Amino acid sequence: MKIAIFSTYRYDEEFLNRFNTGHELIFFTVSLNEQTAELTKGFEAICIFVNDVVNESVLKRIKANGVKLIVLRCAGFNNVDLKATKVLDIPVLRVPAYSPEAVAEHAMAMILTLDRKTHKAYNRVREGNFSIEKLMGFNLNGRKVAVIGTGKIGQAFCRILKGFGCRISAYDLFPDTDLAGQGVIYGTLEETVAGADIVSLHCPLSDTTRHLINTETLKLFKPGAMLINTSRGALINTNDVIEALKSGQLGYLGLDVYEQETALFFHDLSEDIIPDEMISRLISFPNVLITSHQGFFTQEAMEQIARVTFVNIDAFTERTELVNEVSI
Repeated sequence: MKIAIFSTYRYDEEFLNRFNTGHELIFFTVSLNEQTAELTKGFEAICIFVNDVVNESVLKRIKANGVKLIVLRCAGFNNVDLKATKVLDIPVLRVPAYSPEAVAEHAMAMILTLDRKTHKAYNRVREGNFSIEKLMGFNLNGRKVAVIGTGKIGQAFCRILKGFGCRISAYDLFPDTDLAGQGVIYGTLEETVAGADIVSLHCPLSDTTRHLINTETLKLFKPGAMLINTSRGALINTNDVIEALKSGQLGYLGLDVYEQETALFFHDLSEDIIPDEMISRLISFPNVLITSHQGFFTQEAMEQIARVTFVNIDAFTERTELVNEVSI
């Protein structure tokens, strides 16, 4: 099968070539969108990532170009118009789970960095400054952590929290009985975040979760609480979060995702003027830590993504069950 692979970097080529099961792979560094859709001409399938835009217009164009299959090398699919893919009869396959521990561990790394200010200590020592003034943190042991979403990543995150001795509250439409049996306390969203020292987001993006964190939900937070988002950028209303940081209602913010990340993340913009005023404002806060959607980025996760991607492609070509098909 001839496959166009969009939004690729050196590491994508390395892992996809290593686990290729005999398909013709053509790599494009550009993202798929309305301006680049014509690049799909002559391809039977496309392989995309989180920042590719596959709306109805793009889908009609790639269908006309002969594309029969869309393969996501990620778990999220909010960038694909699933209603249009159904009408056009183009299956969409994804990688539903790839080392959930990778994202969970990154969330914990962000918590520890913000809490113990190791990033600031590192820079101080490199400049010969060995003072520990203003580097005081807090013990995680005994602290209440609210986990929003207890799918595979949320479950892995809860296991890590238990090792730190945290008190864990959780919100999920479908509570996990195993976690509940281990002492995780489920409740409503309001009950879960109330009094929490840390709130960590691990739920998918949907119409019901878009801007889940906003002015009203932020009022429920314990003053000075920490918010971590390693899931999807649009789960939070960025303007509202900035206001909460300015007022002190939010004491710390860790983001591995950002609502307007498409034009920013995965690109080297060190020599450019960044026009996004919200990200520039966030970067200016001393209590904000931003990483560029790297939570998934471990060797184990990349291997799993590549393996499952070709399992999905082979299932389509061999006309076997499409176990990882996304449906609405």
